[in-house]
Amino acid sequence: MIDRRNFSKTFMATLGSVAISNPLFSKELLYDFKKSNPKKLGIALVGLGNYSKNQLAPALEKTEFCELKGIVTGTPSKAKTWQAKYNLSEKNIYNYENFDSIASNPDIDIVYIVLPNSMHKEYTIRAAKAGKHVICEKPMAMNSIEAEEMISEVAKAGKKLFIGYRLHYEPHNIEAMRIGQNQVFGKVKILNCSFGFRIGDPTQWRLKYSLAGGGALMDVGIYAIQAARYSTGEMPFAITAQEYKTDKVKFSEVDETIFWQMEFPSGAVASCITTYASYIERLYLSSERGFVDLSPAYSYGSIGGQVRRKPLDFTQVNQQQLHMDGISYSLQTGTKAKNIYGDEGLKDMNIIDAIYKAVATGEKVII
Repeated sequence: MIDRRNFSKTFMATLGSVAISNPLFSKELLYDFKKSNPKKLGIALVGLGNYSKNQLAPALEKTEFCELKGIVTGTPSKAKTWQAKYNLSEKNIYNYENFDSIASNPDIDIVYIVLPNSMHKEYTIRAAKAGKHVICEKPMAMNSIEAEEMISEVAKAGKKLFIGYRLHYEPHNIEAMRIGQNQVFGKVKILNCSFGFRIGDPTQWRLKYSLAGGGALMDVGIYAIQAARYSTGEMPFAITAQEYKTDKVKFSEVDETIFWQMEFPSGAVASCITTYASYIERLYLSSERGFVDLSPAYSYGSIGGQVRRKPLDFTQVNQQQLHMDGISYSLQTGTKAKNIYGDEGLKDMNIIDAIYKAVATGEKVII
C-alpha cells in the first residue's frame, strides 16, 4: 500500500532535504551540511518543567543542528542541577528578572518558551525584542488576540516565530497528511480526531483558568484540531460544540470534556473529542476509497496505525529532535521550515475561540 522509497523522498523534501541522524536520512547529506555549517545553534529553554526535563533536554543531546546552551528558571536549585548535568556556562543561566539581558549573549540563537499558557505572549515578545528567534509551545496563546500580537511583535523585531507542533515531523502523521491532502484515496469525507487523558493533581496550573486559559481543549484538544486541518489541508468554516463535566469541583474553572464538529470547504466533516476524564487518542481519516487510522496518534513515543487495514509501521522517531533540528536547519540555510510558524498557531487559536463560543451559545459559529 505504501511505497517507502517515495515516502522517504517526500519526507526529506518537506524538511528542506535536511539530513538528521535517523534511518530516513543519509549520513552523506548530514556530513556535507555539517562540514559547511559547523556551528550548532544555541537554544535556551524558558521553564524547566516536565516537558523540558523529560523531552526537550534529552532530545537536545541528540540534535545535529542545535544544542542546549542556556536555561531560564525562577528556581535556583533547578538552575544548579541543570548547569551541572548539561555543563552550562554560568553566563547562560537566567531567571525571569534578568531574562532581557539575554540580548547580549551570542551563545543563544533560539529561545524555547515552555511556560504556562498565560506567559507565552510576554516571553515570546521579550525574547524577540532581545534579538532571538522563538519557539513557543502550544497552545500558542490564551486566545487569538494575543496570538496576533505575538506575530506582529516578532515580525517587527525581524525574527522568526515557530510553534511546538512536533507532529509535523512525525512519519505516520506526515503520511496521513500526504494521503489526505493529495486525495490518494479520493476526497476526504469524514474525520474522527480525538485526544484525552485522565489528569491528576487538582492543584496544577492546567486546571487554573488564569494560567491555562482553558482545560482539555487548550492542552490536548489542539492536537485533534491540528490533525483535522493537516489531514485535509483546509481551514474549517463552521463549528458546533458541546461541553460535559463529570467532576464539577475539579473542573470548576476549566473544561473537562468537549465534543465539537468542524465543516470544511471541500465538504469534509470532522467529529472531535477532547477530555481530561479518560484516555482517548485517534486520528481517523476516511476518504471515498480508503482510510487512515492512527492510534496512538499524537504521543511522544510509539505511534502506529493502519491504511486500508494494512499496518502503517514507519520508524519511530524522536519527534522533539526532528522538530528542533528542522527549525535550526531552516534558520541556518534560509529555507522554509514545515508548516509550524506563528500563523499556523493563530489559525488554531481562532478555532479554539470559535469552539468556546459555540459551547457558550449553543449555536453554530462561522469562522
